[in-house]
Amino acid sequence: MTFREELLLSLKAGYPIIYIVTIEEDRLEYTIRKAINIKSPKHLYIWDFIDGYKLNPIQKGFAKRNPLKALEVIEALNSRTPSIFILKDFKRFLKDLTISRKLRNIIQALKTQPKTIIIVDSEIEIPNELKDHMTIIKFDLPTAKEIKEEILRLVLKVGLRGRLPPKSLEKIVQACQGLSLEKIRRVLGKVLAIYKRIDKNSIPIILQEKKQIISQTELLEFWSVKEKLKNIGGALNLKRWLNARVDAFSEKGVNYGLLTPRGVLIIGMQGTGKSLIAKAVAYEWKLPLLRLDVGRLFAGIVGESEARVRQMIVIAESLAPCILWVDEIDKAFSDSEHNFDSGTTIRVLSTFVTWLGEKNLPVFVIATANDIQCLPVEILRKGRFDEIFFLKNPSMEERGVIFEIHLRRFRPDTWYIFDLHKLSLNSHQFSGAEIEQTIVDAMYVAFSEEREFTTQDILIAIKATVPILQIDPMRTELIQSWASSGKIRLA
Repeated sequence: MTFREELLLSLKAGYPIIYIVTIEEDRLEYTIRKAINIKSPKHLYIWDFIDGYKLNPIQKGFAKRNPLKALEVIEALNSRTPSIFILKDFKRFLKDLTISRKLRNIIQALKTQPKTIIIVDSEIEIPNELKDHMTIIKFDLPTAKEIKEEILRLVLKVGLRGRLPPKSLEKIVQACQGLSLEKIRRVLGKVLAIYKRIDKNSIPIILQEKKQIISQTELLEFWSVKEKLKNIGGALNLKRWLNARVDAFSEKGVNYGLLTPRGVLIIGMQGTGKSLIAKAVAYEWKLPLLRLDVGRLFAGIVGESEARVRQMIVIAESLAPCILWVDEIDKAFSDSEHNFDSGTTIRVLSTFVTWLGEKNLPVFVIATANDIQCLPVEILRKGRFDEIFFLKNPSMEERGVIFEIHLRRFRPDTWYIFDLHKLSLNSHQFSGAEIEQTIVDAMYVAFSEEREFTTQDILIAIKATVPILQIDPMRTELIQSWASSGKIRLA
């Protein structure tokens, strides 16, 4: 049900007080006016603490700095025409006994009169004695259709009509999702000031605006990414799976009838490239990457951890479509049934996995884990993620590719002089991170001797390194057995 439909239904049902959560007061006002004028004529009165009533039957500015008088106007007005009273920032006065009592008295009168009070605020904060009398409606951020209309209006206004290709327009609309209309206008004004036009160059500036929003929270980090999937060695099955979904969030994909992909759980030893893949997906799909350190969800005050999970969900969904990277999820929820924290871990896990299974907004979750044995069964159950992949250590051929990728980065002009075959042959069971580190170690040795590093230097570094797989081989054997049984897929 859309906001407009829910609002009109609540008005028709005679709900006395509607509590609308939003930061977009102007857009909400416009939407309410449009909705009630189409349906039936109604009087609309708007009050705020500084200016009082803007539209009222007595005088402009009545009930300035006086919320009690604002309610008395509603009580005294006896009109046969249905009336709506919008009270802004009113949650701050609800804890006052006088205001709370007055509201409850008015409610009795509103049952027989065609009047509705709409309280508008950015957060929900309702005293217990008023909860049964209020209906909460969330006024969501602009839809893709609204954003598209606003961009086209701006393009037409500045005389750029016909210069914005449909594909570029779609990408810009995607980038703007999660921003209010006012912020979209400001950021596109900034784009016009820099480039004199709106095109694909607008996207980095729009994403920077989103980064500023994320930086105001302590739960999520906004990551700028430049990694590409082709620059990550191995994981061919996972890459194919991801590449097949690169346009899943596009308008073309929606029109085709594609289901929005939910996410993927990637399991593997340290250094196998799990984090790199999360970054590369965000880059390839041209979506913002939000990193969640699950440990930040837990707070010392009872009930605050669950509130943080809900806040994280609100932020992620408000910025959809996006990639939510949940790093090392096994460390936060390992053996949750044995945690003695008054059930906080279990409640946080329950809230999180319920959202994973029921979310319907385009938030693609990439969770990474080192040890599958530490993950609770609730996360591994089908329906939480589309697939579970095990990122195994690279094969000999894949190790050669990884050596080439890193050597091209360190020595772009002379990488080909290194013996990739010999290096990959001697680095059995090495992860991608361990391969990179052997090159770094070889470079340090050669630099200290004031010469260029060679294949032999890397081979010496390989010999001096004990890969983690040799330290903990049992974990990989368990994963291989799970893969054989079809519980997870090999990347």
